[in-house]
Amino acid sequence: MLRGLTTVSFWAADLAAAKRWYTDLLGIEPYFERPADGPPAYIEFRLGDYQHELGIIDSTYATKGAVNGPGGVVVYWHVDDVQATFERLLSMGAKEYEPITNRESGFITASVVDPFGNILGIKYNPHYLEVLCIKGDQT
Repeated sequence: MLRGLTTVSFWAADLAAAKRWYTDLLGIEPYFERPADGPPAYIEFRLGDYQHELGIIDSTYATKGAVNGPGGVVVYWHVDDVQATFERLLSMGAKEYEPITNRESGFITASVVDPFGNILGIKYNPHYLEVLCIKGDQT
């Protein structure tokens, strides 16, 4: 039934600042912006081994009942080095939400709140790497 993440959506009151911040963090420009002319209302990055999408939407278009600030769900993105990624996020102005936590079986998690109020989870996930090896995407 559920086959994989297609898009994780974040909100930002200052989409131009969010675009700069995430472009700096990810090292890539968004591949998609709407509208194409003028200030964007939506930007989207494709990232990682499976080109998952991170969309950032101008908060004036937030869905009814959306919260202003962290809450509810944490989506974790696999990273190879949680400590280094966590430190980089903090140095860029993100605030700690969950400290680095060693879970059982080699899983390590942490999360931050980005400067726009979204929770960004990071995780070292051995299962993610196993799936890459099974698919032949990584040696």
